[in-house]
Amino acid sequence: MTLLIEDNNRVRTLTLNRPDALNAFNEALYDATTVALRAAAEDPDVAVVLLTGAGRGFSAGNDLVEMQERITNPESTPGEHGFYGMLEVLADFPKPLICAVNGVGVGIGATILGFADLVFMSSAARLKCPFTSLGVAPEAASSYLMPRLLGRQNAAWLLMSSEWVSATEAREMGLVWKVCEPDALLTEARKHAETLSAKPISSLVAVKQAMVAPIRDQIAAAVEREKALFVELVGAAANVDALAQFADRKR
Repeated sequence: MTLLIEDNNRVRTLTLNRPDALNAFNEALYDATTVALRAAAEDPDVAVVLLTGAGRGFSAGNDLVEMQERITNPESTPGEHGFYGMLEVLADFPKPLICAVNGVGVGIGATILGFADLVFMSSAARLKCPFTSLGVAPEAASSYLMPRLLGRQNAAWLLMSSEWVSATEAREMGLVWKVCEPDALLTEARKHAETLSAKPISSLVAVKQAMVAPIRDQIAAAVEREKALFVELVGAAANVDALAQFADRKR
């Protein structure tokens, strides 16, 4: 099972569950996460969603082995919802979304935080947006959300450098709300989730709607711009070389 689901005190915990792959998103995990977020949005007994990862990773991003297969094999079949289906659900998710970053977050494992209302991060975790090292464009509306959240220069470093960012640096940038000791991460995140889940869901939804409504169109536009740039760059020489090197290392 690629995604674990647990309910407690009106908090639904979704745990990315591909620990052997550091919870990298393959098509099955994109689909499972999309379906689970839709179900949580519609469930009258769920007030808050808490997203975390199993094992030592939060998410290593796109499954690059599967990504290379999709690029090189025209007969490979995409998932039902895929990456962009998950982004649509995240952009429209009406209830508080809390991320508990328990380990490495790479690519979508970092950019997904732009959609979170609160982010808790283990002091041992770290983040990376490896777009330039893969020869591709940014993703998940990060080209819009990150400058808005972090400021232009912090976002430029995060999105352009392909360098690791520590939990402390992520908090100083404004991407993370609280840094916790590894053993205290989920306890702390759940405590705050349950503080919110005790409130009327209608009020939580109203607050989030009022906060997100002014930027929803900009998020959608950023996704479309990034998609066009990604299509232009994916499969180009820099990207093909980077994926081939990654596949060689995996072998």
